[in-house]
Amino acid sequence: MTLAAESQTTASAGTVHVETRNAATSNVSRGIFCMILATVAFAVTHALSKWLVAGYPVGQVMFSRSLVGFAACAAFLLPMHGTSVFATKRPLAHLTRGFAQSASQTFSVLAFSLMPLAGAIAINFSAPLWTGLVAIIWLKERAGSARWAALLAGFSGVLIVANPGLDSLTLGAMFALLNAMILGTVTVAVRSMTRTESVNTLLIWQLATVTIFHSTLLFFGVKLPTLGDLFLFVMCGLANLIGQVFWTKALMLAPATAVSPFFYFMLVWAAAIGFVVWHEIPSPALITGACIVVASGLFLLWHEAQGRRRALKA
Repeated sequence: MTLAAESQTTASAGTVHVETRNAATSNVSRGIFCMILATVAFAVTHALSKWLVAGYPVGQVMFSRSLVGFAACAAFLLPMHGTSVFATKRPLAHLTRGFAQSASQTFSVLAFSLMPLAGAIAINFSAPLWTGLVAIIWLKERAGSARWAALLAGFSGVLIVANPGLDSLTLGAMFALLNAMILGTVTVAVRSMTRTESVNTLLIWQLATVTIFHSTLLFFGVKLPTLGDLFLFVMCGLANLIGQVFWTKALMLAPATAVSPFFYFMLVWAAAIGFVVWHEIPSPALITGACIVVASGLFLLWHEAQGRRRALKA
């Protein structure tokens, strides 16, 4: 090989390496952008739910949100995949997950109706802590002192946000805690489902089963919406679906360790919306507790990522 040819080959290899690195960096940037868009969509979903539940039965708000999301998703997936997107060997697991998530979402909206938006979302952020706890108890995962310290610190942050009285937690905080606990349990269950189910199958089954379970809540009351409120019902469902799409896209584009920290931006949007719409001013306890919960969640994310890297090297 001549010197010129060798230099050209070296330059080409360097170009490929730089292009690969730039592509990876670009994907991470796009993933972060998608995650931030997801947090905006979810914050809008929660705000619209809080607004609508003030004038309409909770069951009606939940069912309409689920129905709009399912209809939009089905209109997109069915023409491409047909009914094969529903094909699964684990229907019972999907039904169990759907029931758990319908209960979780209902508790979440009840919490929004009874306490400041940012406070309820801050407690919801404790879901990864419950996931870690359930993984230790249910999946028998090993937990070192660092993991236990993060869990205990996170739960103390939850208590600060919930601001329990002398006798008990407020009703809104209890609903938020129930949502976080169920969501954390569902997250562990979904881990095993991803081994056999595609993303599209998981999504369509989730939306279908949640819609069915939420339809049972209509027996507790239905109120005819005005044209303006009907538009808000539709927007609530679409915002929730958009959030799910961007959240999934973010995790497809980049590693969870790169994009998951940006999910906590939702607390910022929620606090801003709560202040503008409902004049909710975050208390020092809420800010302090939220910071502890977020820091604990980020530490757990980093700690688990380090553990996976060590396992891969081994």
